[in-house]
Amino acid sequence: MEMRELGRTGIKVTTCCLGTMTWGQQNTESEGHEQMDYAVDRGVNFFDTAELYAIPPKPETQGATEKIIGSWFKARGNRDKVILATKIVGRSTNTWHRDDKVDLCRINKEQIDEAVEKSLKRLQTDYIDLYQLHWPDRPVNMFGGRIRTKDYQIEFEPFEEILSHLNEHVKKGNIRNIGVSNETAYGVMRFLAESDKHNLPRMVSIQNAYNLVNRTFEEGLDEVAMREQVGLLAYSPLAQGYLTGKYRDGALPKGSRKALFERLGRYEKPGAEDAISAYVDLATSRNIDPAQMAIKFCDTRPFTTSTIIGATTMDQLKTCIDAFDLNWTDELETEVNAIHQRNPSPCP
Repeated sequence: MEMRELGRTGIKVTTCCLGTMTWGQQNTESEGHEQMDYAVDRGVNFFDTAELYAIPPKPETQGATEKIIGSWFKARGNRDKVILATKIVGRSTNTWHRDDKVDLCRINKEQIDEAVEKSLKRLQTDYIDLYQLHWPDRPVNMFGGRIRTKDYQIEFEPFEEILSHLNEHVKKGNIRNIGVSNETAYGVMRFLAESDKHNLPRMVSIQNAYNLVNRTFEEGLDEVAMREQVGLLAYSPLAQGYLTGKYRDGALPKGSRKALFERLGRYEKPGAEDAISAYVDLATSRNIDPAQMAIKFCDTRPFTTSTIIGATTMDQLKTCIDAFDLNWTDELETEVNAIHQRNPSPCP
């Protein structure tokens, strides 16, 4: 499997990153172990998780995914075979992530210290290769929603201080590299500027939603990623399953995330259905699995470091990993861009 450098670190990660957020909710521990075994056998060396997981977030399953990865490391004894990424939650009223009573989850020193310690324990490791801020400490447009003008007045942890807090753990060896997620061009550039100014650790990656119906990364973050070597870790390449075509014409497959949780509103906005149908029809007309076309699209972008896949069955996992072997042609690029021009990013 192809490898690419993670930022400017010299670390090589596979272009396929194994996502894990369903483990502990839709998937059992043994199923998670089976997925990791298979991914490693296929050459995947990059896993992504978060203290928040499993999804959907709730107190009963918070941290379950990290525990499943930790038990796999212990059973297999192969921690050194995996580049492991996890995340700390951003500003949130879901305060069950913290032991002490807090009004909000925040990205400050006390909560970073607690989150890192807990993740290390659950993951049964003494280091994290990539520690990411799951979303910012400040209000931003994310997850398909928009903030209000007055939200820009809300106080947030300064960029330099966040980097300084993280640097304490880099010095200890608890975390080796840092990255952002659900971040804006403004946020990434501010972090990079403070790193350069104060000789603090540098953000090495941007984990944002990116797919055929959400190409907003190309509206500023793409230039940041390429000029600053802070590559995209593309999450939701299948638009939460919509780009597979399984929800077309109102279909609701048993056991699907939409059937179980009804949490897919981001991909049900005006114009979404037409765009999704056009991409699925294009793939079908070329005898390509729609899921594989959607994944390979993300993989072929010049600013992408790795594309995060997720599966609840082994058949889905095999399909996703096989997507990276698909031949992406100039003709396919032209046809995809033609659909995008007619209906650009209906699901930001």
